[in-house]
Amino acid sequence: MGKKKSCIGSEDSSMIQNDTFLKACRKERSAHVPVWYMRQAGRYDPEYRRIKEKYSLMEICEIPELAAEVTMMPVRKLGVDAAILYSDIMNPTAGLGIDFEIVQNIGPVVHNPIRSRADVERLRPLDPEADLPHVLKTIRILDRELTVPLISFIGAPFTLASYLIEGRPSKNYLKTKALMYGEPETWRLLMDKLGDMAVTYARAQLAAGAKAVQLFDSWVGALTPADFREYVLPTVRRIFAGLKDAPQPKIYYPGVSSGELLGSLRELDADVIGLDWRVTIQDGRRRIGDRFAVQGNLDPTVLTAPMPVIERYAKAIIDEGIEEPGFIFNLGHGLFPEASLDKLKALTEFVHAYSAEALGARTGGVRS
Repeated sequence: MGKKKSCIGSEDSSMIQNDTFLKACRKERSAHVPVWYMRQAGRYDPEYRRIKEKYSLMEICEIPELAAEVTMMPVRKLGVDAAILYSDIMNPTAGLGIDFEIVQNIGPVVHNPIRSRADVERLRPLDPEADLPHVLKTIRILDRELTVPLISFIGAPFTLASYLIEGRPSKNYLKTKALMYGEPETWRLLMDKLGDMAVTYARAQLAAGAKAVQLFDSWVGALTPADFREYVLPTVRRIFAGLKDAPQPKIYYPGVSSGELLGSLRELDADVIGLDWRVTIQDGRRRIGDRFAVQGNLDPTVLTAPMPVIERYAKAIIDEGIEEPGFIFNLGHGLFPEASLDKLKALTEFVHAYSAEALGARTGGVRS
């Protein structure tokens, strides 16, 4: 891993008025279950859609004041308990020498995909202050302005590698797995470089003022548990070990269809594990053990249902989540453009009200 910086920032901030998310990450009791949504700054919001008519995703990221505003919009509109930095997991790869663009209705398209060891060897180390000054400035603005914790994020090595090797989003990851199986030394070198980048970038985000960091491994569920343990988990472990001294909570989200991988995460130096909707909160906790807080896990498509149905699903998740301290309500994957802003606001209010009542009943009305 790259050399660590000694100054990594603080979890606490005088501006934070709502710390329920941080309490849940530390497995502490709070008055209600905290809630935030992956992709909560996105196309379900008409105001955001109007911004996107003028600016691309990457252009928004390069204007710190605008990126900060987009980050804060769902906090004001939905009443969520944490903000997630408006950015993209591909952003730091440009600093490594990757030429990519985000294409509408496709996703990341890489113009110089990795095909050989020589391609991997050409990847440069990341210098966050030089390569991503706009992202760090955005975080500093948010650290001053937000009254809820800011979650920053980094892309996990397998998920990033799948874009870098395939050249675009994939359903079967043929090229990625071909390199992994056929050239294991090249694969390990790529994992090492992406792992170093992740630690360097995460530490820079935390030093700039982020109050938590999430490692997104959206597509690692495409691997068998054995392949995950052999080809990916060692690097994921090194990333969290490289952040262990940071006081801020660390979250690992192993993405969709990852239930069978959860048992391999028991020794991870993370604080929170994100679950998708294919595993219950109870089963997820049994598989990962009792060290972690858990985050999840409403199926995003449930948001297409009428509110009574949404509330029924949310209630079942909350009932399981509050059986033990350390639960954060979220989706099992990101919001989709067709989601309703009004339903999301109503869901947030329901999670707060229902969980406050349920937690109050459990503690005899005594709330922290």
